[in-house]
Amino acid sequence: MHEMKKWALQCKARDAVKVLNSRKFDAHYAEDAEEAKRIAGELIPKGAEIAVGGSVTLQETGIMDLVRSPEYKFIDRFNNESWEEELHKYRLGFLSDVFVTGTNAVTMDGQLVNIDCTGNRTGCIAFGPKKVIVVVGANKIVSDIAEGIKRAKSIAPMNSKRINHGNPCDSTCVCTNCTGTNRVCNVISIIDGCYKFPGRISVIVVADELGF
Repeated sequence: MHEMKKWALQCKARDAVKVLNSRKFDAHYAEDAEEAKRIAGELIPKGAEIAVGGSVTLQETGIMDLVRSPEYKFIDRFNNESWEEELHKYRLGFLSDVFVTGTNAVTMDGQLVNIDCTGNRTGCIAFGPKKVIVVVGANKIVSDIAEGIKRAKSIAPMNSKRINHGNPCDSTCVCTNCTGTNRVCNVISIIDGCYKFPGRISVIVVADELGF
């Protein structure tokens, strides 16, 4: 059964890479997390200033450890003395050389779909950093935008609980379309191709199940 599941993920990943490249993304196929980390390392210039989005996938692939290497200038958004300091680092990310992140979904029409709380991740993917590297497991490949949004909404409670936002979904695991300050579904982003700056967004599609 494991072999069949892996085969299905491989097929989906390869198909997604072809579609993404046709829409001017710089898409790469990775067999597993280790290969994804290797590809990411090849895409990031030594000495680059790097910002990241909050991502379980980056942790699972070891890419989060990679970008913290002394070879790069890492904008550490995770260690702050205040919310104002954290926001400042979010803003620095827009001027970074490379922004590395996961994504909530990739469609078979060649689109990236994301839902954000603050909007720094979705904003940096769309514009700002010179280079964007998106790492995604094949389990996040969906048919179209509608399914992508549905998927992003379905995993939002897990992300809310993971970062202790204290939303209703933290306890129910069900989206109630809440209106609190820490709502995680404030921004919905659809990157519908990479035509304005061809190749600016690299997408590493991993033939494995990663992230939420």
